Amino acid sequence: MTFSIVARSADGTCFGVAVASKFLAVGAAVPAARAGAGAVATQALANLAYRPDGLGLLAEGRTAGETLEALLAADERREDRQAGVVDLSLIHIS
Repeated sequence: MTFSIVARSADGTCFGVAVASKFLAVGAAVPAARAGAGAVATQALANLAYRPDGLGLLAEGRTAGETLEALLAADERREDRQAGVVDLSLIHIS
């Protein structure tokens, strides 16, 4: 079992991502964050491309919702995954 959380402060100045799991080294697969952009978590058959692709989209100025939409649209196995994205203003979860 794996638990992930993406969150931001009420004023939008801080964000983060954390993961806990029975799987060793899960931190290398599930969470990712970039200062000034946001954070991404992918689990349940994690798609490792979500991390760099999601952070890249957030860094370009896409919202969390737009980023999550783009990640899911490009993923043939989107129904098998769980993902969360946070930007500096909103939280979106799939």
